[in-house]
Amino acid sequence: MNASFHYQRQVPGISCQGCVSKIRRTVQTQDAQAEVTGYPDEKRVEINTTLSGERVDVLLEEAGYPADSGEPGEPDSEQEASPTAPDSPTAESPSEPARTGKPAQRLSISGMTCAGCVNTVQKALNAVPGVSHAQVNFGNHTAEVRGSATPEQLIKAVEDVGYGASTIEDLRQAQQTKQEQDAREYRKRLRGSLMALALGVPLMILMFIFHPQPQGWGKLFWLVIGALSLGVLAGPGRHFFVNAWKTFTHHQANMDTLIALGTGAAWLYSMVVVLFSAWLPEVARGIYFEASAMVIGLILLGQALELKAKGRTSDALKRLLDLQSKTARVIRDGQEQEINIDEVREGDQLRVRPGERLPVDGDVVEGSSYIDESMLTGEPDPVSKRVGDEVSAGTVNGRGGLVYRATRVGDDTRLGQITEQVAKAQNSRPPIGKLADQVSAIFVPSVMIIAVITALIWFNFGPAPALTHMLVTATTVLIIACPCALGLATPISTMIGVGKAAEHGVLVRSGEALQTASKLTTLVVDKTGTLTEGKPRVTEAEVLEGDTHEALGLVAALEQGSEHPLAAALMEYAESQGATAARIDAFESVTGRGVTAKTRDGHFLRLGNAKLLSEAGINLKAGNEIARRLEEQARTVIYLAVDERLTAIFGVSDPLRSDTVAAVKRLQEDGLRIVMLTGDNAHTAAAIAREVGIDDYRAELMPEDKHAEIERRQANGEVVGMVGDGINDAPALARADVGFAIGQGTDVAIESAGITLMRGSLHGIADAIELSRATLSNIKQNLWGAFGYNALCIPIAAGLLYPFTGALLSPVIAGAAMSLSSVTVVSNANRLRLFKTSAQYGKSPQAPQQRQQEVMS
Repeated sequence: MNASFHYQRQVPGISCQGCVSKIRRTVQTQDAQAEVTGYPDEKRVEINTTLSGERVDVLLEEAGYPADSGEPGEPDSEQEASPTAPDSPTAESPSEPARTGKPAQRLSISGMTCAGCVNTVQKALNAVPGVSHAQVNFGNHTAEVRGSATPEQLIKAVEDVGYGASTIEDLRQAQQTKQEQDAREYRKRLRGSLMALALGVPLMILMFIFHPQPQGWGKLFWLVIGALSLGVLAGPGRHFFVNAWKTFTHHQANMDTLIALGTGAAWLYSMVVVLFSAWLPEVARGIYFEASAMVIGLILLGQALELKAKGRTSDALKRLLDLQSKTARVIRDGQEQEINIDEVREGDQLRVRPGERLPVDGDVVEGSSYIDESMLTGEPDPVSKRVGDEVSAGTVNGRGGLVYRATRVGDDTRLGQITEQVAKAQNSRPPIGKLADQVSAIFVPSVMIIAVITALIWFNFGPAPALTHMLVTATTVLIIACPCALGLATPISTMIGVGKAAEHGVLVRSGEALQTASKLTTLVVDKTGTLTEGKPRVTEAEVLEGDTHEALGLVAALEQGSEHPLAAALMEYAESQGATAARIDAFESVTGRGVTAKTRDGHFLRLGNAKLLSEAGINLKAGNEIARRLEEQARTVIYLAVDERLTAIFGVSDPLRSDTVAAVKRLQEDGLRIVMLTGDNAHTAAAIAREVGIDDYRAELMPEDKHAEIERRQANGEVVGMVGDGINDAPALARADVGFAIGQGTDVAIESAGITLMRGSLHGIADAIELSRATLSNIKQNLWGAFGYNALCIPIAAGLLYPFTGALLSPVIAGAAMSLSSVTVVSNANRLRLFKTSAQYGKSPQAPQQRQQEVMS
């Protein structure tokens, strides 16, 4: 059997799943069974193939997507090429793919004030040698960088363009530090706003009552006001000018540039009028000190409100981080001791008292209790745990005491993986945000050009006083333009949407998956473990030849070690009948059919479905009646043959999940076409489909058949989602527009699918799709609002309405409008926090404290 190698390559040229499909088709021209999984947001592909590394790199070149990292010919991992269908009775779970390559580095970025800053920082990071992909998030002021560059190189690149950066190694510490920084920044901006408005508001009121000419004692009055206004610009507004200068020295421009130019020009013009009024015509002696102070005050107030609103966007991540215990009670050398959570090691035994939160993952070795897992899975009911059962970090123990052995610690725990996944997804951007990114990249320079054109038009063609009109319009254009709203429109909604999904037990891998899930027209579902419980049991066993005990011993030998649900059912049945596993050699798994082996005395064994035996020429006539009866009862039929003789037939029943029918109906009401693809026989598939309410189904499929069926539907214009277990269905999950891994949220599931469900219910799929649609709708509202605001306000600020109204927009009103536009975008995004799915099943959501009290009682 040929060896299958796992390669990982950074491919800067991929931008969507269409690029991945092109790579997949190119690779499969040389290896039809090759599996290609792409992650466009990370500019990365993973390839399982029998081809050499050099050949893979050549094919990537031919596809038009050359790799820029990875050593040719050195696979990341090697395993036997034996992918099997999840519905085949003996499918072995392949080993988890090796986590290879340097992990993404996270940076905290300071000093960013608008989408133009994001573009500047992202360009700087991408220009660092060794960086394959950098992504900057304006919503949480972080950057994620992939490649071989060192943290020192990245930090220097950011600092060189006028911003600050620091590495994020501990998410909890980073989140806490960010909260403290935001709180300080909020107080600072609010204090600065009050100082500026304390001068600006009385001065504006005074302007309607007392407005002396800048001559004689009036000049002294205005010089004092000018000095106070300068104090506002140099004090509360100082950072606008400092940041504007930094970006200017690096040939960049951002929102601070616009504010500094606008308020600085207003103050400078006013000071020229005060000092040289005698040289200016009377109509050009406008003084705008109050405008500078008011604009600074209103913008700072808007930024303070924006910070306050943004603070709620990462609540889901904060709650996940809060689930992580800081200490653990470890039993070492017979003594209990409380130690820091970072000191716990795999294999340690830990004691958990009633009501306490579990610090790490592990297996129960002593005691029994009920565990509240709702914070991880979304399931409200406590779960019974006894010796041998698995428990997870972050869950809450009930009344019983437990001792358990640590199996995963630190970031490797299930909670750690979930937290990492949520943080990563919140940092990603859906494709819908690309237009905003492109506009933001040229926004500030464009506004500055518009301001110059506006000034020239008013100076050359405007009515008297032309100089004053020129100043007012140019300043107002600079101040009213808002790149912040554009920059915040997508990331804020994405952060909240991903966090809200996590609260429902749905892990979204990327912004692309979040967006695509909203467009799905067809949902392909596997049967075993998806529609059914995935815990089948043998209900009938008919031994046609030989001794029953001996036949079950052969079954036990063939199935021992396999993790597939059907194999586990056969193994459990054999053990329950007291069978002893025989000794076998030459074991081999046959994809989608079953397994074969030889006994020590030379008998050839086959255990699997009808195809396995029929292809070997074995006559199944003796078992036809039994098989027909079992299939009509929706049983999966497993055959055992010794040499060329049919020896035994087993009927395996896997009951439907209790909520499958309701969940399928809900998905259909959401406008999705549900298609069942299974490797099971046609009779069983028909019975299950009829019971569930699915009209479209196909049976007896191999893994490649499922892959081909999804391709066929995509070619017909359908947007296809695939639900599977994230391991055996990996090719189909990767081929689908969105893959949903349903089950326990293992490493493999999280890596294989675009969206992972932490609970085994199709209601989670409906939750994910409804949340996706709500999030995309919110992003569109924000984008239209941001585009619409700038498209409407900039022409008005330039004086478009002057011929009809005879009045120009005040810079003060422009400053207020600019601030409120950002606050509006953030506030609209926060509406997602109130979103409720259409689910009408189970218990209503409860506060964690209330759930904990119920578990305790």
